[in-house]
Amino acid sequence: MTKKNQIQVFDDRKVRTVWDSETEEWYFSVVDVVGVLTDSADPRTYWKVLKNRLKAEGNETVTNCNRLKMQAADGKMRLTDVATTEEMFRIIQSVPSPKAEPFKLWMAQLASTRLDQMQDPELSIEQAVADYRRLGYSEQWINQRLRGIEIRKMLTDEWKRGGVKEQQYAFLTDIITKQWSGMKTREYKDLKGLHKESLRDNMTNVELALNMLAEASTTEISRQENPDSMSAHVNVAERGGNVAKAARSELEQNLGRSVISKAKASDYLEKKE
Repeated sequence: MTKKNQIQVFDDRKVRTVWDSETEEWYFSVVDVVGVLTDSADPRTYWKVLKNRLKAEGNETVTNCNRLKMQAADGKMRLTDVATTEEMFRIIQSVPSPKAEPFKLWMAQLASTRLDQMQDPELSIEQAVADYRRLGYSEQWINQRLRGIEIRKMLTDEWKRGGVKEQQYAFLTDIITKQWSGMKTREYKDLKGLHKESLRDNMTNVELALNMLAEASTTEISRQENPDSMSAHVNVAERGGNVAKAARSELEQNLGRSVISKAKASDYLEKKE
């Protein structure tokens, strides 16, 4: 069974989801959906009260809700209540909101789109582009971000070929990031004031370019040397990161300033008219 965490966007609001490839089902964070529908300042408390009321009424949908790990505001993976599309429809019926019907249509479309994307992966890329445009990213940034996704996939494929386990990817990523930026991923996110947001989605063009160079360099060195132990993979990750570190240093000498930015996406997205 493969579960993939993804952030979806409804009406410029983020909703955490998990796609289960075995059951071909979306699981939606109930708290996020409640937040979208109610605009509540404390959707967790709203859901807690609603959940208790529905349980008291003998609502089987609430009883059957699953709990899956999703990225919380502090960046850590924490268990949270989730519901399938069908279960979410039933929960929404108990939430008075003018957004209820548009949201149900959005969920149904999301499920249909995902099945289409499984047949044609190019549609998944088109959806990512549409989401980034809706959030206000520039075309140049979007093109670079998509290229970065491709480079990241090449790196993780190479790690997999070299025997690295998926749970070790974050450790090696921290090493690469530390080498070229001087910070681990969590430290980098703290600099930008990020919590559950994606670091890459909040990088500037230059930061993205350097990160891509570091990961692409790591991939090429690994392909050439075929590391067969974790210590060897660590060495390769350090050297790949150092390639981008050298490029960063040269660029900063020419600019006379650091290219590491505190800016978040909200600071540099294109202004919507």
